[in-house]
Amino acid sequence: MKKVLILISLLLFSVQAEDFSKRLTLLCESYGKNHVAIRNEAGEILWKQKVRTGQHDVHMLANGNILLQDDWRRIVEITLDKKVVWSYDAGNMNGNKGKGVEVHAFVRLDDGITMIAESGPKRLVFVDKENKQIKKIDLKVDKPDVHRDTRLVRQLANGNWLACHENDHFVREYNAKSEVVWEYDTGNKVYGAIGLKNGNYLIATGGGNSVIEVNKGKEIVWEISKKIPGTDKNMKWMTTLVERDNGNLIIGNCHAGQGSPQMFEITRDKKLVWEMEDFKNFGNGLAAGLVLDGAQAQQTLNKLKSIPAETRVNDKLLEFK
Repeated sequence: MKKVLILISLLLFSVQAEDFSKRLTLLCESYGKNHVAIRNEAGEILWKQKVRTGQHDVHMLANGNILLQDDWRRIVEITLDKKVVWSYDAGNMNGNKGKGVEVHAFVRLDDGITMIAESGPKRLVFVDKENKQIKKIDLKVDKPDVHRDTRLVRQLANGNWLACHENDHFVREYNAKSEVVWEYDTGNKVYGAIGLKNGNYLIATGGGNSVIEVNKGKEIVWEISKKIPGTDKNMKWMTTLVERDNGNLIIGNCHAGQGSPQMFEITRDKKLVWEMEDFKNFGNGLAAGLVLDGAQAQQTLNKLKSIPAETRVNDKLLEFK
């Protein structure tokens, strides 16, 4: 028994002592500074790309490229040395020309297909590398608004898609037939939602200033609200969500003001273990971001070493043909 207790103590200490010094963050700021950037834990901007407006989602791809938003309609894949290798104009492609369209979410799938969530047309469109539409999922929208039909959309382990409908205040799960198979009324302008490994749903309630875990029966089984537990730091416009392998949650916290983190990591027993606050570089409008650590962070650092600083960090807009 004594050996077991010692082992448990050592495991707990190793969790508490996790080294975040090599962690990178990939962040997009949408309200004023308008850029996508990679930042290290020392606060240095290692890479930056000036964009036009509308950044609500961003991804680091397996090939080391970044999938980002250049404006409300255009999605771009660029290399770290700023070469555009793919782009999609939701305002003019696949039947959208002349329509009101905004994009707030996009995902690159393992097979190379890209999902783009289109507010206005009220659909998830799936396109190949040549921008040919492969399939689509029509969305249920009770209160149409080209700016607020959707926010983040993510795929679940069962292949369905979980969409946040900001104006409706609903999170809805869709199957491949465009059927709503589960939905939850958040009562607020909701921003982000993901499926957890335990089968429940984790929801960032946006204007509700909270993050809630909801089971299939629509019961709230876990919640943090208003203040980050154990601190006086504000939770405001709750945005992106990631469940780490160790069960910790990484949460985006937009519009919280100086003195409160723009992103933070919390354990399932509600202990704050990491936070990122950088108002100098990202202001009060950091809409979305993700953490790069381990092999992914090292791969990124290795690539950045071979790129001149004037290419990595500048304020030049992307050029398109």
